[in-house]
Amino acid sequence: MTDPVTQAATLLKEHRESIDRLDAILVYTLGERFKHTQAVGALKAAHDLPPSDPAREAAQITRLEDLAIQADLDPEFAKKFLNFIIAEVIQHHQKHQE
Repeated sequence: MTDPVTQAATLLKEHRESIDRLDAILVYTLGERFKHTQAVGALKAAHDLPPSDPAREAAQITRLEDLAIQADLDPEFAKKFLNFIIAEVIQHHQKHQE
């Protein structure tokens, strides 16, 4: 029989390994997302479209809040996270237009 401290250490190690894998997935997913938003920014600049689309942004925030609830994630956190990403994307789009 394994002692509780060893069991806890094993579980902790397993959780941390999962967290590390998920962090890698998040980073690669964000990298892929920004590749697409960079292409959108270039397209907008080429066609003299505004760098931001408030209606789309609002719809995306609502959509992400719903997904967060389904995923048992705090929707306010999801909203803050998406707003952070949107601000970064708009900044990239503005650079394309300069």
